[in-house]
Amino acid sequence: MSDTIFGKIIRGEIPSDFLYEDEHCIAINDINPQAPVHVLVIPKRGIPRLVDSQADDQALLGHLMLVAAKVAEQLGVGEAFRLVVNNGANAGQTVFHLHLHIIGGRPFAEGHLAG
Repeated sequence: MSDTIFGKIIRGEIPSDFLYEDEHCIAINDINPQAPVHVLVIPKRGIPRLVDSQADDQALLGHLMLVAAKVAEQLGVGEAFRLVVNNGANAGQTVFHLHLHIIGGRPFAEGHLAG
């Protein structure tokens, strides 16, 4: 597990309310939401960036997608949400522990990517 803020949250060193947890990942609210629903799905395994994942991470990556859909449904945005993975600092990644952003609860302009 990584020594990022997410690793510390997963280990319980930093308190956080989990919206979801299983043996592979957690889901928490983003502290700087870009929409009414802005949740992070974070694997417990500390992969720094998506491009750092390996072939043996395939099942985990698929699991994260399924959890994102489940959490979005539970939060009432299952029919319309955006799923974002920032890869690298120039793409807006600020915590180098892979995570998925579930963003929903408002309309998105066509062709406009989430901030």
